[in-house]
Amino acid sequence: VGAMMACYLAKRGYKVDIYERRTDIRLMEVVRGRSINLALSCRGREALRGVGLEAEISKNGIPMRARMIHDLNDQRRPIPYGTKDQYIMSIDRRLLNEVLLTAAEKYPNVRIFFSHKLVSCDFEKGEAEFCNEKGDTMRIHVDLIVGADGAYSSLRRQMMKRLFDYEQTYIPHGYMELNIPPNNNNEYAMETNYLHIWPRNEFMMIALPNLDKSFTTTLFMPFEIFESLDTEEKLMQFFEEKFPDSIKLIGAEALKKTFFTSKALPMVSIKCKPYHVGDKSVIIGDAAHSMVPFYGQGMNCVSNLTINCSFLVNLYLCIFNSKALPEYTKMRHPDATAMCDLAMYNYVEMRSHVNSKLFLLRKKMDNFLHMLFPRTWIPLYTMVSFTRTRYHQCISRRAWQDKVINQGITVSAVGGGVGLVLVAYWMHKSGSLSPVYDFVEDSVSKVQNWLKV
Repeated sequence: VGAMMACYLAKRGYKVDIYERRTDIRLMEVVRGRSINLALSCRGREALRGVGLEAEISKNGIPMRARMIHDLNDQRRPIPYGTKDQYIMSIDRRLLNEVLLTAAEKYPNVRIFFSHKLVSCDFEKGEAEFCNEKGDTMRIHVDLIVGADGAYSSLRRQMMKRLFDYEQTYIPHGYMELNIPPNNNNEYAMETNYLHIWPRNEFMMIALPNLDKSFTTTLFMPFEIFESLDTEEKLMQFFEEKFPDSIKLIGAEALKKTFFTSKALPMVSIKCKPYHVGDKSVIIGDAAHSMVPFYGQGMNCVSNLTINCSFLVNLYLCIFNSKALPEYTKMRHPDATAMCDLAMYNYVEMRSHVNSKLFLLRKKMDNFLHMLFPRTWIPLYTMVSFTRTRYHQCISRRAWQDKVINQGITVSAVGGGVGLVLVAYWMHKSGSLSPVYDFVEDSVSKVQNWLKV
């Protein structure tokens, strides 16, 4: 996020200094932090296009056109994301960060300082103090401080000493990364162009394809379940019951080794306001709105701010216009909050709703109505992933769609009820109601059986 913002600012002619707490990840064998692959969609691709990096990133990504659902009986069924030409891309997180760093470094007006930790800020003076790995400190004076330092942001911590709203929620579920290697023929072990999901209501596992023909596989479930699997026997029994087809894909020995040498990591959702202090400081990305990873919009959401929130346009006048950053907070906050909520909802959808026939019916209805009215009726996932519709507007439009469908169901039910009454009246006049009773009983039974999950 910071490197992308640096590219945009440098392109505008600003002098940019990047202070990175970590060492240069391009020189590291193992990068600590999130390992879940990124799902690049419309908003993120457009932001990359703005700094000339879309083609380079896209050629290193793998299109995913649908979810592939794995049930307990080793059966698989796809649920398309949208139309045939709509897809998201599986991108390696480290690769993206390295490409953005290299791109930023190429601008003559950008300098990068690695292993520099923010110590303090003076927002009125526009001063920041950093400490390097040797313990040496340095104080700088700048026109604007942009904090892109993640969910545990040091800059946000400084801002919280003022009037500042802050909400932090850790969900009771953790995640652990596993791996599905290529098969014996050095090919993908599963269908390639899908986001594979093993939905099990209370928990789930997902797998995203990589260029080396492996799948980055992530297990999401409550911490107490992770903790209960404290022996190899319990672990294997759990996987045999809940993810039977995955054992041969991951490998039993690899599964046991990874599980017992790794730790389930937490996921946090953060909402705060304002995103700025005066006209000298602003936070972006996870520092402003950390979200759980279930909609794949974290990076897309952050990238989108560079082109969709008039942030950079206002930033151009920031030094001379004290209204620029307050306007950014005003415009950005509703969308960031909405995306945090959507990400929370999508976890329930991925681990549970995709097993529901009502959910699948609704998805078919949405797709059918979208085909008939492409500009009026746009499914929620399509709005979020394949358009630049503002996130809070996506939620509002979905609420309107729900209302329309609920009213349609009500009208249909009333119409059906009236029809049954008329049939019953006619049968009563003819002297027999038993066929009506049989029909109603049979219909109710069929609906109940169909809705079973």
